[in-house]
Amino acid sequence: EVQLQASGGGLVQAGGSLRLSCTAYGLMFGHYAIGWFRQAPGLEREGIATISNSDGSTYYEDAVKGRFAVSRDNSKNVVYLQMNDLKPEDTAVYYCAAARSLSSNYIFWGQGTQVTVSS
Repeated sequence: EVQLQASGGGLVQAGGSLRLSCTAYGLMFGHYAIGWFRQAPGLEREGIATISNSDGSTYYEDAVKGRFAVSRDNSKNVVYLQMNDLKPEDTAVYYCAAARSLSSNYIFWGQGTQVTVSS
């Protein structure tokens, strides 16, 4: 059974940092692009960062560019999302998902982890 587990969320003050982890079980992790998404209350889910499975290329949504960094350790089946200079508007449930390539639909989703940024 394929599972993705997002962890590392919590409560942090504005300007602080958190590192989220997305751990995968039951799939050839290195063969999948991994995306990070978030959903704030009352808003639609949005994609914020992606890391490719081919060359480790990364992509960021404008609101997080320069503050967030995504990386992967295929030997540990983990993708990280380092979040710096957090803002109250970053408060959301964060999810990770796996796709066979950057141009494919995401087919495996993890449960979310709550990130709350206080002002």
